[in-house]
Amino acid sequence: MIPIVDLKSQYREIKSEVTTAIGRTLGSCQFILGREVKKLEKEIAGYTKKNYAVAVGSGTDAILLALKAYGIKEGHGVITSPFTYYATAGAIVRSGARPVFCDIDPKTYNISPERLQDLLRRTPYAVRSTIKAVIPVHLYGQMADMSNILDIAKRYKLKVIEDAAQAFGAEYRGRPAGSLGDCGCFSFYPGKNLGAYGDAGMVVTDHKYAAEAVRLYRNQGNKIRYRHTVIGHNSRMDEIQAAVLRVKLKYIDKWNRKRREIAEFYEKGLSGLDIETPVSPKAGTHIYHLYVIRFKNKRQKDRTGKLLNYRGIDARTYYPIPLHLQPCFKYLGYKRGDFPESEKASGQVIAIPIYPELTRKQQRFIIDVLRKGI
Repeated sequence: MIPIVDLKSQYREIKSEVTTAIGRTLGSCQFILGREVKKLEKEIAGYTKKNYAVAVGSGTDAILLALKAYGIKEGHGVITSPFTYYATAGAIVRSGARPVFCDIDPKTYNISPERLQDLLRRTPYAVRSTIKAVIPVHLYGQMADMSNILDIAKRYKLKVIEDAAQAFGAEYRGRPAGSLGDCGCFSFYPGKNLGAYGDAGMVVTDHKYAAEAVRLYRNQGNKIRYRHTVIGHNSRMDEIQAAVLRVKLKYIDKWNRKRREIAEFYEKGLSGLDIETPVSPKAGTHIYHLYVIRFKNKRQKDRTGKLLNYRGIDARTYYPIPLHLQPCFKYLGYKRGDFPESEKASGQVIAIPIYPELTRKQQRFIIDVLRKGI
């Protein structure tokens, strides 16, 4: 079986460094908000070129606490994509706000600035005035069209919270993912390009007040022990995860370059087939958290997916049910047909394996199965 991601191969490459880092942490007996977390925060802030980085318990919590830090609460609306993982919209709901969905660009799968502008223009002022933020999701490792999104957000006085969970190391016009909006949110779930050995996340920002608010919320709402000034959360990255991430951070650029090399090999090997391969961004770099190919219709996608799995290739659909059609968001009142691009994409895309340790032999095999099966 060729897995969608091979963490065992990655571990073998860095085993000695990780073992040393974990041993150092165990020896310190500092397990919560200790030296490793502080050093990781400083290193991530430097990498993303932001003044502050605050480590939290997960990428989902990064979004939630960022929303709360910027005053998003009950009665507010937050715009985001319906074609992404549940966590983005789930965090909006947990903040007390309501998700407002905006359809995607069919080529990049990210929020379409044109549709964002149209959504805001068509929304009655009484409702539009309650919309306080937009969360562009940098899906599959490619950043959204941030210049246009930022222009629109400025025009309508919206906070911009980047969901960069799948895009650590990607760039847009020379600036790293997470650095363009008011803040950026990262997930370090194990399968991410930069992944921990458990759940972990990070918020980066240039706003001191937002960073301090996230620190307050992540630690049960207290800055001084036993004095709780807000209703907080238990969302502290543990020291072992920070130690592991500090090791991996040294390799992330190398690993992302390798992903791009594999993507180029796929692009050449799959040329001429009746499928769409990922578009190459003109204004930045794609880090290919996932390599997603698109078919003409769901029937062709399903048939090819079964063939790939039968031949031992782990191919998956990210994401088969758009958020506006998820049962938990039924109360929002959306229906099938409201976001046609998201709905079409959910029925036509498949991700094939891509990770730095994927051998050329495995890559050729995947290409061969696709060329003979489509």
